[in-house]
Amino acid sequence: MKKQPEQLSYESAFAELQQIVRVLQDDVVGIDELTAKIARATELIRFCRERLRSTEEEIGKLTDL
Repeated sequence: MKKQPEQLSYESAFAELQQIVRVLQDDVVGIDELTAKIARATELIRFCRERLRSTEEEIGKLTDL
C-alpha cells in the first residue's frame, strides 16, 4: 500500500526546516541521523520553493488586468 502524502502548509514546513537547522547548528544530531535530517530538509526546501513559486504565479494572474 502506498503511503499517503502528508498535508503540509508552508508555515509548518518552514517551522520544521528551522528546527532541523537549529539541530544541525547545535551539533546535537548523531552521524546516523545526519543523512535523514539532510534528506528531510531537502524535501522541505523543495516544498517551500514550489509553494512560493505557485503563489507568485497566482498573484501574477490576479494582478494582470
